[in-house]
Amino acid sequence: MRRVGERCGFTAAGLYRHCRDKEDLFDQLVAPAVERINAWMDAHLTKYLAAVQEKGNLQWQDSWVDMMREIVYPHMDDYHLLLTCSSGTKYENFLHDLTQTAQEQTFQYLPVLREKGLTIRAISPTEMHLLFSAYVTALFEPVIHRYTLEESMRCLETVEAFFLPGWKALFGF
Repeated sequence: MRRVGERCGFTAAGLYRHCRDKEDLFDQLVAPAVERINAWMDAHLTKYLAAVQEKGNLQWQDSWVDMMREIVYPHMDDYHLLLTCSSGTKYENFLHDLTQTAQEQTFQYLPVLREKGLTIRAISPTEMHLLFSAYVTALFEPVIHRYTLEESMRCLETVEAFFLPGWKALFGF
C-alpha cells in the first residue's frame, strides 16, 4: 500500500482512510465498470423479454456489440485494469462469470421465443457456453491487448459480421 500510495501522491495512511487493503482498493476501482456491464445486461434482457411478451415484437434489437460500443470501449482503461490485474481478487474469473450470466439469461429467454412461434435450434448448455465463450473472448481481446479505439472498432465490425448472423439464425430470427 505504501508503494501504491507513493505512485498516487498519498501516504499509506491516507490510502487506508479510503480502503481497507489492496483488494478493497482494486474493488473500488473496477466495481463501477462491472456495474455498468451488469446494468446493461439486465436492461438488455428486460428489453427483449418485454418486447416479446408485451408487444409480440420479435425484431432483433441490439447485441453485445452495442454494449462494447456504448459501455466498454469508452472506458477501455477501466476494463483493461479489470481483465489484466484481477488475479487473486473476486474478479479473477470476470469473463468466465460474464459468459455464465449471459448463458443463464439466454436460457431464460429461449422459452419465451419458442412460445411466440420462433423455431430455435435445440442447443445444450455446453454448446451455448462454447459459443458465448468464443463471442465474449472476441469482444474483449481489443481491451486486453490495448488496441486503439479505431482498431477496436474495426475488430468490433468484424466480430459483428461474423457472429451476428449466427446468433440470429440460432434464435430463429
